[in-house]
Amino acid sequence: MARYNGADIKRSKPNKGVDAKMEQNLIRPMTAEYEEYLRDESRSVGHGESISFPKSTQQIQAVLKQLQASGTPVTLQGSRTAVPDGGHVMNLSRMDRVLGCRQDDQGAFYLTVQPGVLLAELRKKIRNKNFDTTGWDEASLRAYTAFCRAPEQFFTPDPTETSASLGGMVNCNASGARSLYYGSVRPYVSRLKMVLADGDTLTIRRGEHFAKERQGALRTDSGRLIQIPLPTYQMPHTKNASGYYAADDMDLIDLFIGADGTLGVTAEIEIRLVPLPPIVWGVTAFFDREEKALRYVRLIRGEVLEEGQQPFVLRPVSAEFFNGDALEILRRQKRENSAFAQIHDIPARYQAAIYVELHGEQEEEVLARLLELGRAITMAGGDEGDTWVARDQSDLDRLMFFRHAIPECVNMLIDKRKQKDKTITKLGTDMAVPDSQLEEVMALYNRMLQEQGLESAIWGHIGNNHLHVNILPNDGEEYKKGQQLYRQWAAYVTEKGGAVSAEHGVGKLKAGFLLVMYGPEHIRQMRRLKLAFDPECRLNRGNLFAAEEEAK
Repeated sequence: MARYNGADIKRSKPNKGVDAKMEQNLIRPMTAEYEEYLRDESRSVGHGESISFPKSTQQIQAVLKQLQASGTPVTLQGSRTAVPDGGHVMNLSRMDRVLGCRQDDQGAFYLTVQPGVLLAELRKKIRNKNFDTTGWDEASLRAYTAFCRAPEQFFTPDPTETSASLGGMVNCNASGARSLYYGSVRPYVSRLKMVLADGDTLTIRRGEHFAKERQGALRTDSGRLIQIPLPTYQMPHTKNASGYYAADDMDLIDLFIGADGTLGVTAEIEIRLVPLPPIVWGVTAFFDREEKALRYVRLIRGEVLEEGQQPFVLRPVSAEFFNGDALEILRRQKRENSAFAQIHDIPARYQAAIYVELHGEQEEEVLARLLELGRAITMAGGDEGDTWVARDQSDLDRLMFFRHAIPECVNMLIDKRKQKDKTITKLGTDMAVPDSQLEEVMALYNRMLQEQGLESAIWGHIGNNHLHVNILPNDGEEYKKGQQLYRQWAAYVTEKGGAVSAEHGVGKLKAGFLLVMYGPEHIRQMRRLKLAFDPECRLNRGNLFAAEEEAK
């Protein structure tokens, strides 16, 4: 351990033997030992002929150039996500280094990371102020010294899956619970280095390259000019990760954020950190009826529901919803699986839960907002006594475990059912609607699920009207029913001005819904944009575009 201007600097020696071997054997046959890289979190399974694990931008370039001659399609993976449909799998999980640190004139800190860095690991490094600085330049080391002396920082995006990689989060413009206050990944990305399908690189910084209306142009690092025809659609005024970001006079870095890996391989990402508020409290309120929970959400967002009512000014950082079915799944797992024993007992009368997080600078001010939350619970028809309050890290960790346990339980349930019928996967929606449609869309989900007799669990970021309806099929027939419901909901959400994907991107499973949302002409415009960067459509084939459109 060395020191630089008073800060501890951990240095490690590069393993030159391993790096040399990797350079000689970047592309490997897809043998049985790599079968785990053919499936993703949806429990879908694909196929491929070869796989690589690059560790640097140069190795990404080498792989793409080698595969270009044969026209081999390439599926990009972060932390074992994205199912390949033939061709080559480029897994970026070994590009897991933090490459540098920067501090701007206003004192904000930035980190440059590789795409395989996991969110959970990054959080630990930031919290502990402990980075491997091997290879960092002098400017980065100076900024790191200042970072170590500064108040605690954090990266605001908070997706449910803490195993998410930074590259995956950028590719789908991830957000998560705290997006109600802080927003999605997009505004926190200040620089990207992309590797294009032919191996050329493109470096783009926020604030440097803008479109003129719906036309843009970027020059690669080798000097090649790329003309960019932006789609002419209007994006919904909701949380949205559906298709290419497109707006008049937009900053062109935003085009690559949420592009589902279809325009290039994300090789480096510079992210902006913000100071962590000293006070972070969490409150989970339980209700005996879902309607009361929805009313509570509207109140804490500041809506006026009764004549003469004063709006609440609570500034919640997050508002997370769990319906009665989700709570019942968790009760069952708590009884049957010791891994979930630490969760508090959840009485059967609870049919909905809302988790709210409050951030602040002074304890007195946050306490006042906590008391206002209690008043909102009562006004919504609930009972202040039916709450879990976390005011220290230990209690917060328990509430976070509760929040993350429900998706984990559902995945375990699908894995068990898939052993009997390999054709099924989890069907999880990712749609968002405008504020005015929250109660209407919830009623629609509940009614149609009941009519079809399908088991489900609903949870998600209800503060943004962004809910994950998870249909849990028992067999192939129920799976088909769930798919049909999903198509009907996509049409409904589009009609109401919403988005078919709010945070997870479109990928392959939702490509057909993008056609519903934007229509054939706008999909053709999106495809023309892709061809400007990837003329042979080799990168992440099937993402965004349905198979029949990809073939055109």
